[in-house]
Amino acid sequence: MRHNITRSLSRYQSTFNSFAPGQKVVAVVGTLGLLLAGFMVFRWASTPDYSPLFSNMSSKDASAVIEKLDADGVPYEISGGGGTVMVPQDKVYATRIALSGEGLPTSSDGGYSLLDSQSISASQFQEQTAFKRAMEGELSRTIGAIDGVETAVVHLAMPEKQVFADEQDPTTASVLVATAAGATLQPNQVQAIVHLVASSIDGLDPAKVTVADATGQVLSVDDGTGSGSASTRSQQVEDYQDQMTTKIQQMLDRVVGSGNSKVTVSANLDFDKSVQESKSYTTKENAKPLSESVQTEEYKGPGGSSIGGVVGPDGQMEPTGGAGKDGAYKKESKTSDNAVDTVVEHRESAPGAPELVSVSAVLDSAAARDISTEDVAALIVAGAGLDEARGDLVEVQAMPFDRTAEEAAKKELEDAAAAEKKANMNEAIRNGALGGVVALILALAWFKGRKRAKARDQATTYVVEQLRNESAARTATPVEPPPAVLALESTEQAKAEEMRAELAALVERQPEEVASLLRGWLVQN
Repeated sequence: MRHNITRSLSRYQSTFNSFAPGQKVVAVVGTLGLLLAGFMVFRWASTPDYSPLFSNMSSKDASAVIEKLDADGVPYEISGGGGTVMVPQDKVYATRIALSGEGLPTSSDGGYSLLDSQSISASQFQEQTAFKRAMEGELSRTIGAIDGVETAVVHLAMPEKQVFADEQDPTTASVLVATAAGATLQPNQVQAIVHLVASSIDGLDPAKVTVADATGQVLSVDDGTGSGSASTRSQQVEDYQDQMTTKIQQMLDRVVGSGNSKVTVSANLDFDKSVQESKSYTTKENAKPLSESVQTEEYKGPGGSSIGGVVGPDGQMEPTGGAGKDGAYKKESKTSDNAVDTVVEHRESAPGAPELVSVSAVLDSAAARDISTEDVAALIVAGAGLDEARGDLVEVQAMPFDRTAEEAAKKELEDAAAAEKKANMNEAIRNGALGGVVALILALAWFKGRKRAKARDQATTYVVEQLRNESAARTATPVEPPPAVLALESTEQAKAEEMRAELAALVERQPEEVASLLRGWLVQN
């Protein structure tokens, strides 16, 4: 066994010594690379997978958990800025149960869990403060679940209710959000946060909720109109203009072709919130009255004397005298109560309705020779739903378009495509030439290796035959040699074996030289 190992090492050493200097460097670097790759694979396979044990811990809790893990000899890693502790995946649940039995982590994570430790002797102020803290914690956790929000902090201002006060101070809320790297909250997400907080607190108006980001920018200050902040209003105006522009542009592209028209829309939206109430009374014609009453008064009798005259000197009235007549009196009145319908209408206008829309369209005169601009304007009015009575304006003009930039861009694209095609062709020719050279080198190396293998086989065959003949000649001697001669023959046999190994190594290293040397010996003999 030892002799075989020695022979293998000697063969490898002789093979390495036969290499050229460049081949030796490649062999050494390759061997070191294989050893390093094997070491890295072994290390990767032996390293356990880590999973979070606890996340978002305070520094106090993290210190206590790490101290306990060190005492138990459990490997761990720290991430998340020191707030997350990770342990091997197969030990997560057992370690978590063990630490929970020790009361770790100790600090509360906020939310409704704050109410669990309340004492029965707590004062009203303590109860209100604990409830406010619990609501802030729950809202922070809920807002943190929104996509793009990394952390959230909620502050509530909940004034004490006054029983006998005419006016109650309103509840207000402020929300500070920190987004993930590269993420930005959309206006609809901001409105979702506002209404989420307002719906969670009794009596909280969305107009009293302020949302800000970590950079100090106010994202939403609702003014009570329901339209959000100024940035949200600008976004609504831009969305409306883009929607109208896209609709009109698609229609014109079908009429004059793509790139032969340009549309611009300018819109004013009404963000005022108005409420209108009206009450009207109506009755149906020929409807029967609910109630009806008729009163009639009639009188017949003798008439009285006509009293009259002039005033005398003593202030007495002197009658003039006259004959009496029969008197008659008649009065009739009618009252009807009809059914009256009452209609009460409460109309509330939602903000964001278009107040004034202006559309301008320019057509390429070369592509719109046979198209009337009046017809195009009528199409725009009908397709976009514009109201001329409201004051909406539409202007369509046909003008020649400047195609200089387009032609220059087209020429640049054609030149770039031609250059890329030429570069691809040159690269293909270069790769083909390199492939041919490599194939030629491999063919020459194969022929040379085949020639060397043939010479090595011939030399090895000749040497083996010579050694075999020598061994046969020695075994053919019938006389038993003395012990001294046997010892000498054993020594010579060992030397012969060593010589055979050296000859075999020499044949492996320099087959051509050995073959030419043997041919020279044969010629001399």
